[in-house]
Amino acid sequence: MTYGAYGLVEVLGEANAILVTDRMLKTSEVEYVTQDTKCGGHALVFVGGDVAAVKAAVDSVKEDPPCEVVETAVISNPSQEMNEIVEMFISRRKK
Repeated sequence: MTYGAYGLVEVLGEANAILVTDRMLKTSEVEYVTQDTKCGGHALVFVGGDVAAVKAAVDSVKEDPPCEVVETAVISNPSQEMNEIVEMFISRRKK
């Protein structure tokens, strides 16, 4: 699925990934897209939606974090290559 924007939040730990995902989904009209976990316990959560909703969702965990947030980003009008990267993350989670 293609979104007007992706929101990314990086945290340490799966439990913290659930906390930030819950907060973002409650804050605005965004959809959970996927998450990716790296060595060292870093989890990168992806949400999607229109730009304003994604920005509000990411800002909610950035301004009042429910846990330690390592990094955040909002990618508006994602390129085809970015959409392919997200699809790759989604396919890895399904395995």
